[in-house]
Amino acid sequence: LYTQDPTERDPKATREAFAAFKALVEKFPNSIYAEDSIARMKYLVNAMAQYEVHVANYYYRRSAYLASLNRAMNAVNDYQEAPAIEEALYLIVRNYDKLNMPELRDDANRVFMKSFPNSRFLDPNRQEKSWWKFWSKKDAK
Repeated sequence: LYTQDPTERDPKATREAFAAFKALVEKFPNSIYAEDSIARMKYLVNAMAQYEVHVANYYYRRSAYLASLNRAMNAVNDYQEAPAIEEALYLIVRNYDKLNMPELRDDANRVFMKSFPNSRFLDPNRQEKSWWKFWSKKDAK
């Protein structure tokens, strides 16, 4: 009935796993496990980026726009190749809008539009899924 996204959990174990895989790749670059370790490291980087975005969304929902902005910017700066950057940039635009900073909002929006011209966040009919309506088929993804 309930499945939690692993990227919503404390990232300490994720960081430790990343460090272990990185140590394996550095110590044994010709190992049969090196290629698999690199793939797992990419997954873990994506998970850490998504965690930052989850936290930024949490702060945004609580109207802590500066905290949300900082977390979204950390995600963009620290995990530049991760897929979660799309949502992080979108959050940056929204936070600047809420903080009444139109120049920064427009700059961030320009970067967002150039980077993700076909973003799912640009759909005007897009609705946020309510976590507490898990039984509703209308809200299901």
